[in-house]
Amino acid sequence: MEIDFQDETGKVKETHMDLIQQLLLYAGEYQSISPDAELSVTFVDNNEIKLLNKQYRGLDKPTDVLSFALEEEAEEEIKIKGADIPIALGDIIISVDKAEQQAQDYNHSYDRELGFLALHGFLHLLGYDHMNPDDEKKMFLKQEEILNGFGLSREK
Repeated sequence: MEIDFQDETGKVKETHMDLIQQLLLYAGEYQSISPDAELSVTFVDNNEIKLLNKQYRGLDKPTDVLSFALEEEAEEEIKIKGADIPIALGDIIISVDKAEQQAQDYNHSYDRELGFLALHGFLHLLGYDHMNPDDEKKMFLKQEEILNGFGLSREK
């Protein structure tokens, strides 16, 4: 799986990007995602994610992570069969400011919070959601399975 990273904050260390890359590669294998799949992860501040949250979700406040799936098909879309092109899963946008604050609030490491947010966004790209209690339970269980299997549990 190809993962493109952009840090618009200048605050994310290479070790954090490496950690997220390894976690998402692990999650991709865990979910049987094609090795040809592509996605991007962009790190922003609270101001930028607030603008995006307002523009795309109508919520005028910062959030921790946003996902923009590219593989969702609308009814009128025509699926291109047999085309030898990579699967573009979409984009994950993470607020570094929120990640830092939530790591403190939840009393776990910044690494764990960044990993959680990246994985949460990744699962959204794969179609997981938490709009109702059953879907939320499935998604959060999957997150914990992957994070614990990868070795990024809450205790870290």
